[in-house]
Amino acid sequence: QVQLVESGGGLVQPGGSLRLSCAASGSIRGIYDMGWYRQAPGKQRELVAFITSGGSTNYADSVKGRFTISRDNAKNTCYLQMNNLKPEDTAVYLCNADIRDIRMTLIVAWGQGTQVTVSS
Repeated sequence: QVQLVESGGGLVQPGGSLRLSCAASGSIRGIYDMGWYRQAPGKQRELVAFITSGGSTNYADSVKGRFTISRDNAKNTCYLQMNNLKPEDTAVYLCNADIRDIRMTLIVAWGQGTQVTVSS
């Protein structure tokens, strides 16, 4: 069994910054791609950024130049540094990871989500 736990969300003023963390735990053999999605009320879930096991990254156009995704493979943790936040960034942010467990089963894992609210 594997688990993803996010942390770091909260309320921030426009122009502010937040850093989200996503820690994977459990019977993990390896972690492949890790990513962050977000879902605002009444909107579809959208991919914000992802990072491969080798460190290659990709971003949604709406966050390029403001958000940075990174990972610490030794800690099984992924981060999302969010700068110059805008009200339209308000959403629940969810972590996602493709994980191979000790039984060699490939699991697409999701965290429970963390709320990010950008408002003055």
